[in-house]
Amino acid sequence: MTIKSYEFDKLVGKFGLKTRESGDKLAWLEYDGKIVVRTSRSHKKGDLPMQNSIRKQLKLNENQLRDAIGCTLSFEQYIEILRTKGII
Repeated sequence: MTIKSYEFDKLVGKFGLKTRESGDKLAWLEYDGKIVVRTSRSHKKGDLPMQNSIRKQLKLNENQLRDAIGCTLSFEQYIEILRTKGII
């Protein structure tokens, strides 16, 4: 699955990830005052490099990432996935 830069940014907004600009765009999810997932993307437009790493850092499989980008995976469902995996 390919992830475009605007799709990554849409996920950041949808899941409420905090961001910081540096050499790359850094994003992380804080839950109950703790950082539970971190990821980053380059400032490149179009298809992003390291797409598989982004998916793994968000703790999603390909189908879950596809659902998240397609707006069928809600924030509550994402949190439940993280709970199931023991991350939260």
